[in-house]
Amino acid sequence: MPPSVVLVTGVSRQLGGELAARLAADPSIDRVLGVDTTPPSRDMRRRMGRAEFVRVDIRNPLIGKVISTAKVDTVVHASLSGHPVASGGRSMMMEMNVIGTMQLLAACQKSDTVGRLVVRSTTSVYGASPRDPATFTEATEPKALPPGGYSKDAVEIEGYVRSFSRRRPDIPVTTLRFVNLIGPRTDTAFAHYFSLPVVPVVLGFDARMQLLHSEDAVAVLERATTHDLPGVYNVGADGVMMLSQAVRRAGRIAMPIPEPLVPWVGRVTRRARLVDFSPEQMRLLNYGRVVDTDKLKTVFGFEPRWTTVQAFDDFVAGRALRPVLDTDRYIGVAESVARRAAHLLPGGSPAEPPAIEGDRTPALAPVR
Repeated sequence: MPPSVVLVTGVSRQLGGELAARLAADPSIDRVLGVDTTPPSRDMRRRMGRAEFVRVDIRNPLIGKVISTAKVDTVVHASLSGHPVASGGRSMMMEMNVIGTMQLLAACQKSDTVGRLVVRSTTSVYGASPRDPATFTEATEPKALPPGGYSKDAVEIEGYVRSFSRRRPDIPVTTLRFVNLIGPRTDTAFAHYFSLPVVPVVLGFDARMQLLHSEDAVAVLERATTHDLPGVYNVGADGVMMLSQAVRRAGRIAMPIPEPLVPWVGRVTRRARLVDFSPEQMRLLNYGRVVDTDKLKTVFGFEPRWTTVQAFDDFVAGRALRPVLDTDRYIGVAESVARRAAHLLPGGSPAEPPAIEGDRTPALAPVR
C-alpha cells in the first residue's frame, strides 16, 4: 500500500533532501514532511517542491508531536551522519546519530498512525580487519566490532531498531546498509579524500573498494518508502575497484604512508580541514570491504544503474577533477624515448628515426 504522509529526517543533507524531492513529485503521496536541525540550502529547498520543512531536533521529544499532529504513516530515518565536521564535532555526531534515533523510535512506538519505518544504515557495521571474508552477506557476523565513531553508532542504532521491531512487530522495518556513496554532489569523507591532489595511502596495502552512486542510493530509499519490503539489505553497486585504481582514475598522486604513521596523518588532515577520516575509515583503507548484494536484487527488487567504476568516473567528471600530472605529456615523452631506444638496438635502422609529433628532443646522430 503506498504511503499517504511521509516524514523524512536529515533533509538538509543531499540524500535526505533528494529523497524528499522525489517523494514530493509523486502524486500518489498526499504530504511529505522534511525535518532537520538546519534548513536545506535554497537550491535544495527549490527542488523539494511541495515538501514541507519542519525545523526540529529529533533528539527532542517534540518529534513525537510532529508525527502525531501530521498523522505520519511512513517514517524514513535518513539522517545518519558520518561527517563529524558537518555535524559539529564527533560528540555532537554521536548524539545526533544515537540519541536522535532513540527519540525517533520512541515516537514511532507510541504512534497509532505509523505503519512503516525505513532506516538508513551502513556496511561499516561489519568492521574492517585482515580476517574478513571476501564478501559480507546480511547474515555474516563481523570478525572485529567497530571500536568507536560512525561505525559504532551504526551498530548501536541497528540494535535499537531490532528492539523496536520486537516491541512493535506490526510495523514493518526496512534497514538499508549502504556502502560508501560517491557522485558529483556528494559531500562525504571519500569525496574529499579523492579530491586531494596527493592522496595518502597505507604502504603495502591496496584495499578493495565498493561504491554506490548517490542517485542509486536515493532510488533505493524511494523504493523502500513506497513498498512493503521489510528486512536488512546490503546496498552497493556491482563490481570492485582497487584503491590504487581509483587514485589513478582520479588523476591523483598516491603518497604511501607507513602503517604506524597513519593515525598521525589522519590527525594532521583533520586539523588542516582537508579530509576528516575517522580511525575506522582508516582501517577501511587498509583492508577494504565488499558486500554481497544478491538479496537487494532478488528480494528487494532493485539493481543499481551505475557500477562501482561508473559511479566513480561520474564523480570525477562531475567534480571536473583535473589530473595533477599531465599524463599525455609524460606518455608522449616515454614513447619518444622507447622509439629512440629501439633505433639504437643492434639491427636497428641507421637512418634518423621518424619525427614524433610534439617531440622537441634533438635528433640523435647515427651510430657508426
